[in-house]
Amino acid sequence: MNSNNKILIADDIHPIFIEQVEAAGYQCDYQPQIKLDEALQIINNYAGLVIRSKFDVDKRVIDAATNLHFICRAGAGLDNIDEAYATQKGVTLINASEGNMDAVGEHCVGLLLALMNRFNIADAEIRNGQWKRGANRGYELKGKTVGIIGYGFMGKSFAKKLSGFDVNVIAYDKYKTGFSDKYAREVSMEEIVKHSDVLSLHVPLTSETKGLVNDEYLFHFKKSIFFINASRGKVAQVQAVLNAIKSGKILGAGLDVLEVEKFPALAEQPWFEELKQCDKVILTPHVAGWTFDSYRRISEVMASKLLLVNRNW
Repeated sequence: MNSNNKILIADDIHPIFIEQVEAAGYQCDYQPQIKLDEALQIINNYAGLVIRSKFDVDKRVIDAATNLHFICRAGAGLDNIDEAYATQKGVTLINASEGNMDAVGEHCVGLLLALMNRFNIADAEIRNGQWKRGANRGYELKGKTVGIIGYGFMGKSFAKKLSGFDVNVIAYDKYKTGFSDKYAREVSMEEIVKHSDVLSLHVPLTSETKGLVNDEYLFHFKKSIFFINASRGKVAQVQAVLNAIKSGKILGAGLDVLEVEKFPALAEQPWFEELKQCDKVILTPHVAGWTFDSYRRISEVMASKLLLVNRNW
C-alpha cells in the first residue's frame, strides 16, 4: 500500500467512513488523539487528511504534507482550512454540509420556539417556586416573517423545517440568485432588514461575513426581532447583540456559536458576564450540527464524495 492510498484521521469520526473507504482500497490511520505537533511529523506520509476542528490546517500543515491530495472536513464549513493555499497546492477539499443540515435546521427551530415561548425563563422560575403565568405568555410563529441570511444547505434546511408553521420565509444570499423555491423567497438585504420578525444566520465565516452583525447593522431593522446564529460565532458581535437586547431591538437571541468558544477563554471575554446574566439569550455549545444522527451521516457523505473524486493523483 503506497502513500497515495493512506489517510490520516486526526479527529473523532464515525467508523462508517473507514469501513467504506477501506473497502474501496484506502488505508486509514485512525489517530483521534493526535496533537498538531505530532501530526506535523508524519503528515508527509499521507495522501489524505480527515479533520473536524482540532487544529487549523494552515500553510504550515499544508507545506509539511508533501504528498497531500485531499482534505476531508467532517462538518459543514471549511473555515479552519486555508482554502486558497490548499487549492493553490492542488489539494482537493471535501466537506459534508449535507450530513448535518437537518440537525442544524431542527436545532434552529428549537432555539426559536424556546425563545418565543420563554421556555428557559419559565422553567427557571418554576424551579425557584415562582408561578408567573401571565408574564410568560409567548409569541406564535404563524404569520411572522423569517429572514434567512445565506441560502445554502443550512439556510434551506431551516426554511424547510419552518414550512409547516404558516410563516413567510424570505432569504438573502450575496453569492446566489434565482434560488426562490417553495420554502423561501429570494429578496434583497434591504427587504430582510425591513420585513423580518426573525433573523437567522447561515453563512460561512469569511472576510466579508466577519462582524456582519454589529451595532450599525442591527440599528437598521425596522421591527424588533428574534435572532438566531448557528453559523459561525465571529459573524455576529456578541456585545452588539446584547446592546440590541437592552434597547429592545432584539427580543431574544439563540446562540449556538460565539466569537470566542470554550473555557477558560470564553470566561475572559469582556461581554461574558453580561451574556451569562441575560435571560433573553439561550446558549448551546456549538452543537447544532452535531447530533447522534449527523455523526454517522457526515461520515457517510464524506466517504461518498471521496470515492467520487478522481484517484489518479
